[in-house]
Amino acid sequence: MTIAATAPSSQQTPAFDREAFENLLGSLSLPEWAVERRRAAFEAFSNLALPDRRNENWMRTDLRLFKPKAWGLRPAAARFQDLPQGLLTPTSSPGGPSPDPFLDDANAGSPDAAIAGRIASLDGHLVREELDPAVARQGVLFGSAERLLAEHGGLIAPHWFSVIDSRSDWFSSLHGAFHRASALLYVPAGVKIAGPLHVMAAIGAGGVDTSHVLVVLGEGAEATLLTETAGGGEAGTAGGFHCGGTEIVVGKGGFLRMVNLQNWNNGVWHFARQKAVVQEGGRLQWTLGALGSRLSQVAQDVALVGRHASAQVNGVMFTEGRQHLVYNTLQHHEAPSCKSDLLYKGALQDRSRLVWRGMIKVDRAAQKTDGYQRNDNLMLSEHSRADSIPGLEIEADDVRCTHGATSGRVDAEQIFYAQARGLSADEAARLVVAGFFQQVFDRITIASVREALARAIGSRIRRVS
Repeated sequence: MTIAATAPSSQQTPAFDREAFENLLGSLSLPEWAVERRRAAFEAFSNLALPDRRNENWMRTDLRLFKPKAWGLRPAAARFQDLPQGLLTPTSSPGGPSPDPFLDDANAGSPDAAIAGRIASLDGHLVREELDPAVARQGVLFGSAERLLAEHGGLIAPHWFSVIDSRSDWFSSLHGAFHRASALLYVPAGVKIAGPLHVMAAIGAGGVDTSHVLVVLGEGAEATLLTETAGGGEAGTAGGFHCGGTEIVVGKGGFLRMVNLQNWNNGVWHFARQKAVVQEGGRLQWTLGALGSRLSQVAQDVALVGRHASAQVNGVMFTEGRQHLVYNTLQHHEAPSCKSDLLYKGALQDRSRLVWRGMIKVDRAAQKTDGYQRNDNLMLSEHSRADSIPGLEIEADDVRCTHGATSGRVDAEQIFYAQARGLSADEAARLVVAGFFQQVFDRITIASVREALARAIGSRIRRVS
């Protein structure tokens, strides 16, 4: 269904203060336990300052130009026709035919699988919520978190804000207190959803998004969830502000394909905390794309908590202008005989900067661990900068853990070779960058995601400088 919103308000946007918090609570119909979790996050928020560079995860993030008091929840003005077009936005309705199939993996159901459901929000207000009735009849819950918490609180309560810490810093506690237009996916044990589900969180110029995403897969369940962000203002304008969170719980023997695509315009401040917990025999394929924003600070954690759990993490990043993206990843092995495999690749042009700080942590009980992480960066400009900081923290003694990182300029001979065969300088650069990303594209089993990322990066590449 498409949800109509009220007309725009001319009132000034309120800051994130106690009055705004109480007004938000008054506008939501939530069970008491959910209200108490929000209140605990707000009290933490009230006593915290912005993170500073004494924290290892924040020491390469410059927040001096971020003005907290300039931002607050926007009044309802969302209209579906104003929703930006996403890179992954489906063209079919849930349950209908899909002219652009999302799945090509033989283990992912029919290659002609239709869209199973979608949610869209604009400036923190829900504008669309749909779920294939055939999927709903299997007991799947997918839609507005506020609605589902009220209707199925007993089922959701053990998982809601149980994976990420909503009181760890200023941004996480702001999110825990002020999250709105959030999305929830719950798949019962044994249910396998053939088609993908899609979540779009968008903002207008100067907009604010605080949405939360919770995914819970029961034992033996399977699903594919595509999440993306879009909109906001360009650099030098009102920009925008996103402060979000993602929680993932993969049950015993479950399998989740998860995509997070950050495609804000280049004036948006982007802060997010994302964490997955994978239980015994569970599998997670998590693909992250980072293409937009003015500044991004993201924590992406995976905890393998049951025997034989596994996670593959794929990261594709492209920066331009003066973008500054910081990604901190953690592969936490808590149980024995688990496997994690992370590959992040980034390309940079102009005066942009990428920072990746990765850690494989192996607990004492996590014997027979197999952990791998790698980050490769390709500089397309002599003024761009990439920082790669891999790390290992190992307490077990029977493990195989490796890591690697590379950063370098484009080989001038490759460009010359391509130009000697009739390509322009821009075409040669696109060819080289496409080859650079191919390794990570080959790991992504969702065809439309591969193709959308390749198109988006290709459209941004200019000649090597």
